[in-house]
Amino acid sequence: MTTDSSLRSGPGTTGRSSGDGEGGAAHGRLPGREHLPALAPDPAAGPGTPVLDVVVPVHNEEKDLRPCVVRLHGHLARTFPYPFRITVADNASTDATPAVAAALAAELPGVRSVRLEEKGRGRALRTVWAASDAPVLAYMDVDLSTDLNALLPLVAPLISGHSDLAIGSRLTRSSRVVRGPKREFVSRAYNLILRSSLAAGFSDAQCGFKAIRREVAERLLPMVEDSGWFFDTELLVLAERAGLRIHEVPVDWIDDPDSTVHIVRTAAEDLKGVWRVGRALAVGALPLDRLARPFGDDPRDRALTGVERGLARQLIGFCVVGALSTLFYLALYSLFRLGVGPQFANGGALLVSAVANTAANRRLTFGVRGRGGAVRHQAQGLVVFAVGLALTSGSLAALGAATGSPSHTTELAVLITANLAATVLRFLLLRAWVFPTGARRAPAPEDLR
Repeated sequence: MTTDSSLRSGPGTTGRSSGDGEGGAAHGRLPGREHLPALAPDPAAGPGTPVLDVVVPVHNEEKDLRPCVVRLHGHLARTFPYPFRITVADNASTDATPAVAAALAAELPGVRSVRLEEKGRGRALRTVWAASDAPVLAYMDVDLSTDLNALLPLVAPLISGHSDLAIGSRLTRSSRVVRGPKREFVSRAYNLILRSSLAAGFSDAQCGFKAIRREVAERLLPMVEDSGWFFDTELLVLAERAGLRIHEVPVDWIDDPDSTVHIVRTAAEDLKGVWRVGRALAVGALPLDRLARPFGDDPRDRALTGVERGLARQLIGFCVVGALSTLFYLALYSLFRLGVGPQFANGGALLVSAVANTAANRRLTFGVRGRGGAVRHQAQGLVVFAVGLALTSGSLAALGAATGSPSHTTELAVLITANLAATVLRFLLLRAWVFPTGARRAPAPEDLR
């Protein structure tokens, strides 16, 4: 219900103790997500602290601001089961927008206005979000192109503790969108660029309908450089790269024909932002480790019954030995091929490399020491070798039948493919039959030297 000018100094003025600001929690790890308490508004206690703060960033929107805020306020008052606040973030308007925002703040409970002296939607969101005391922060465009029925589904995963960010998407199959072909093409082309250049997994970066948990915003906002339209994209890309969970909500969306967004200029700035963020990610210039593994009790950290803890080390050892064995096998095959046909060269190369592979896996992968059982292990290893021989010989025979006289390069390509196909079966046989758990021991520290 107030007009707030205390935020003009920027995001450093948070209105909270320094322990919650960038110098404290922003440099620590995120706590585990928890369901926010079901706080019902108490008329006798006043408005209190809102659970949701919806920011409406505006610049010269004197015509659309009042209908937007009145409609949004009425919708939240009817449907939202938690205390809420609507913050009009006026960034450097030169028309009557500040006066309209002040009148709305005086008229409607839970509405406030904030005045910034510089333009930029990203700057407005950063400033208001950094100063808000609400645990869930959201924003939407003043034109209300998005159906408000999607607002509760947008913020519900953040309130429940399921997700860290939530975005509305106009590009999912169940979204219903009405807009011109030019904007449709630009939007899809931009998201295609994000997927191909930054490996983005979210579907719609530009929809003006997003929400974030406050503790995530406190740590993520200092990493976001853009203050304009690319702010959303940069926020989402960094969040996704840090492993945060992003929830997508299909929306019903009707294009605003009177939108003041300059498509060409905005697209050019967005492409510059894509290049800047991509370069920063490539060189590791962003401290995303501050947001790493933020989920508290991560199920991936729990001990699993029935799964041997040495499995990961065995897989790594088997892959290393397998790669070296494959190179050894190919070298032997090329050498033997100088004097004999492909089948004899393949058999000889496989036999020699199989003996070396079994010995290396016995010691390095499965940690079997000493000479006990070595002969039996080699004999069983030869059975595994027979499997590889059948696969590779069969592949060579099929190649010869198909092409007559294939080139040496083609033969090598077929053999590599056949060996890769046999790798998984070879590992399972070695682990379950040749070197079962009871026949091996974990390597002692001195064995690893």
